[in-house]
Amino acid sequence: MRKLTFLLLCFFQLALSQKEVRHEVYFETDKYNIPETEKNRLLLFLAEIDTIDIQRIEIYGFTDDRGSDDYNLVLSSQRAQSIKDVFSNNELDESLISNVDGKGEILLKIVKETDVQKIRGLNRKVEIIVYPYDPPRERPEKVPENAKERLAGDLKVGDKILLDNLLFETGYSYLVPTSRQVLDDIAEILKERTDIYFTIEGHVCCTYGERDAIDRKTKKRNLSVARAKFVYDYLLEAGVSRLRMKYVGQRRKFPLGGEPEFDRRVEILVTGIGKSD
Repeated sequence: MRKLTFLLLCFFQLALSQKEVRHEVYFETDKYNIPETEKNRLLLFLAEIDTIDIQRIEIYGFTDDRGSDDYNLVLSSQRAQSIKDVFSNNELDESLISNVDGKGEILLKIVKETDVQKIRGLNRKVEIIVYPYDPPRERPEKVPENAKERLAGDLKVGDKILLDNLLFETGYSYLVPTSRQVLDDIAEILKERTDIYFTIEGHVCCTYGERDAIDRKTKKRNLSVARAKFVYDYLLEAGVSRLRMKYVGQRRKFPLGGEPEFDRRVEILVTGIGKSD
């Protein structure tokens, strides 16, 4: 019996994984700014869908039954746009968003409730629908630059080394677990190469234009700086002299043009070559 239950549960989870994923964000009366509690729920949802191979995302805004048709249409559109802005500020690829529409009001009878105020509260919302690829796409493997070999070889001022496979969590300045060993290896090389002076450059993906992304931990729009400082602090703690390194955020000025995860990156710019100790 337990085996049958387990198999049924696995089948149910598999069926769910093949369907769209939905999330709703609720708003206050006549407002399109996202309440703080709802924003936190939305950020948790973004973290969840970051593991999905997304085909497209649709965003639809709604209002309650009060107000004129024209007013409600504008307000619902503003609510949908506010959700898109959060997606953009938190490193979600905007090209995945196929629809951002305001649908105006929802009639009272749509929701199965008797409390009118509760009904209206449930109708002041944005619906987000995420459509995954089924099955997930086969993506070409990234050809690594092999930063360790470059750092160990001949270098000149102006050389820029991409720290390959040093990947960050979406919207945060800390590494995915598999990348810590990569940074440990880089630190060992830089401790030995005492002749290299360098600047650590942080980058983000998927924001509008060249803007920086918002660090979900601090709520500040300085994620590229935070990523560079994370690497700086890590190397400093590992024993690399602070006199040899600086850090800077490059926002989204230099996208690589590939998968978004590879724009959440850090590079080392060689600024000086001195004598080894």
